Amino acid sequence: MHAINIISGISMIGVLIGSAALIIILSVFNGFEEVILSLYSNFTAEIKIEPRLGKTFNPNTVYFNSLRKDDKVFSFIEVLQEKVLVKYEGKPFIGSIKGVSKEFLKRGNLDSIVQSGSFTLKRGNNDFAVIGSAVQSSLGVSVRNQFTPLEIYSPNRNADATGVNALNAFTVRPIYPTGIFALGQEFDDLVITPIDFARDLLGQPVNVSSVELNFKKGTNLHDEQDAIKDKIGHDFTVKNRSQQNTELYKTLNYERWFIFMILVFVLIIAIFNIIGSLTMLVMDKRKDIAILTSLGANKQLIQGIFFFEGMMISIIGCISGVFLGFLFCILQQRFGFVKMGTDKSIIDAYPIALLLRDFILVFLTVGTISVIASGISARLSIKGLNDIKQDL
Repeated sequence: MHAINIISGISMIGVLIGSAALIIILSVFNGFEEVILSLYSNFTAEIKIEPRLGKTFNPNTVYFNSLRKDDKVFSFIEVLQEKVLVKYEGKPFIGSIKGVSKEFLKRGNLDSIVQSGSFTLKRGNNDFAVIGSAVQSSLGVSVRNQFTPLEIYSPNRNADATGVNALNAFTVRPIYPTGIFALGQEFDDLVITPIDFARDLLGQPVNVSSVELNFKKGTNLHDEQDAIKDKIGHDFTVKNRSQQNTELYKTLNYERWFIFMILVFVLIIAIFNIIGSLTMLVMDKRKDIAILTSLGANKQLIQGIFFFEGMMISIIGCISGVFLGFLFCILQQRFGFVKMGTDKSIIDAYPIALLLRDFILVFLTVGTISVIASGISARLSIKGLNDIKQDL
């Protein structure tokens, strides 16, 4: 009996730890998702309009001018983006220049993605650049060094095709960096500048690569996206944030469910230990079971007793684990005692976001596995029952 109780206790502790781990891990992933998406939201627009064919288009049309004046539009940002060669102290790097109109700075919170310096693109009449971390690490750029500018090279559209003078094949413009940002592989090779600087460098006085729109709070973005698609025609693509960053959203979901399945597998092993403890209990109580049936207990009642015991072990472990997981998450949210382990991270401690759906998911997962395990144990309780009754 002591062995049976110990095995049952171990099974309950296994369910407790598995349930708590599920709540904690899912909440941490929710927290990371909120942090990452909030950082992307600070940088990416709610709606992005790009040409379906070609690289650039003229934004000075009747429809785009109406969008500029739309009361629901918070910021109308013109973007000119192109691949360029960046040089710093003689070292080269192939990246992209992203020229943005002044409304780009209206979104605020841009300094939250800055690792060093500030997100400053204009100071008086002088243009400045904010560069991605990939540019900085490749070239060794220092924002404190105000004597060495970045040199941005772009093919000269008006260059002599004969190539007599190789220097004339490129347009070169110097610009000083004021900040370094880190957001992700997709963005960290960017050199962000005022759009006037990019127009001068690329020889594009009118055209833009895209138009980015942000709307005032309370605006239904889905309806606005559909309305723009209907009015703008088939020459443009209109993307919301998730469509602009499909790989990011897929990666977050894949990682979340991959970890969830690993923990569920551990939970299955813990819960199926219940079968072992209940099987030992059945073997120990076979004569008692036979006596109960002789007194009038039917097979359904015997099965129900062992099924209820298996479920009781699982549910007590699950409820205790969920409570401990919830308590840990609350303490982590308030005090942040589990740190990220690096001084350069954007957040100091592991983020937590509690969602009701995670608690429901854990209860359903544990409940389903427990029903299967307890059902198997209950069926064993009446196996060979007639033979035992004959022996008695």
